[in-house]
Amino acid sequence: MINTLISAASAFKEVELTFPNLFGGFTISYFQGFELFGIKIYWYGVLITIGVILAYLYASRRAESFGIGRERMFDVVFVALICGFLGARIYYCVFQTLDPNSGIDYDFVTTFTTIRDGGLAIYGGVIGGFLGGFIACRVRKVNFRAMADLASLGFLIGQTIGRWGNFINQEAFGATCEPDWIFGMTSVDIVARDHLAAGTLVHPCFLYESVWCLLGFIGLHFYSKKLRTFDGEIMLMYLAWYGLGRAWIEGLRTDSLMAGQFKISQVVAAICFVVCTVLVIVFKILTEKKNIPLYVTTDAWKEQQASDLEAAKNPRKKKKEEKLAPSILSADSADVTLNDGSSAEDSADPEEDTTGEESGESAEETAEDSDDAAGETDENTETTDESEEQ
Repeated sequence: MINTLISAASAFKEVELTFPNLFGGFTISYFQGFELFGIKIYWYGVLITIGVILAYLYASRRAESFGIGRERMFDVVFVALICGFLGARIYYCVFQTLDPNSGIDYDFVTTFTTIRDGGLAIYGGVIGGFLGGFIACRVRKVNFRAMADLASLGFLIGQTIGRWGNFINQEAFGATCEPDWIFGMTSVDIVARDHLAAGTLVHPCFLYESVWCLLGFIGLHFYSKKLRTFDGEIMLMYLAWYGLGRAWIEGLRTDSLMAGQFKISQVVAAICFVVCTVLVIVFKILTEKKNIPLYVTTDAWKEQQASDLEAAKNPRKKKKEEKLAPSILSADSADVTLNDGSSAEDSADPEEDTTGEESGESAEETAEDSDDAAGETDENTETTDESEEQ
């Protein structure tokens, strides 16, 4: 089995990375992927997938502490992942096409469809994910700001792990650094790509960002357990934290998406840091003034939680709930909602109609029995009258 994997991996280019100043200096040699059933699989994609799975498992465990049912959360995450991938791809392709410094005449459609050539931008993924999540939250009746808080923690997990895919691909590295910088790295491919002298050390930007996201996750994880004061706070703090780190790290990179002389992600990161920091302060003040509770502490969440538990025990009740807030993966929907919360389709349920028919039949039988009893009473009365006359 091992020999099979090694021979399959040989279909990929073998690369090396050297860290001459870290732990006394060492070199890593590896393949960028492997073949499974004749399909080429890149470690970059594997690492992103692992990041997504771990993020989902974490979110699933903490969903109810934010006021979100797990089944509803799954539907929102399902849509957000698709929209996030599309957003990351579109963002990359748009700015790659518009970049005048690329030296290549890109065509958007061609660039977008050649997915195996790579090209994803995290900010596009964040934008697409939040937009898709917002729509899914509206459909599934999930509090968007609470869901955004939970999703932000998941983003940090995914980014912490996913950035190591850049390590495998030898991308997202930075400009040259001092020869004695402990984290300085070099490789034949990196040197050739930037036309540098052999052995020149560069900044491992992927490592900086991975560590930055890990620190952000640890901090926000504990903060969200005891100190979160309003829904949407973790999302804003995530955008501010990531924006601060990305603005600095992007300044070191040499492969950034450009708009003229500006690095797109650096500009977006700086704006996110400033705007979101201000919003955190403003919303904290407003929350304290107006004493606005977290969604998870409200009666609305308790009612939804009780409804979801009842639906899990009663499949018929679950079907009714899905008509009011249809699952993303279900074809059920309610076109009309009655005042009591039931749909018009529910009122026309075949089983209910059958019950109604049975009730009608029982009523008719009761009426006939009453008529018979009345007839017998009249006959007895007539007999009594005749006896009196005699």
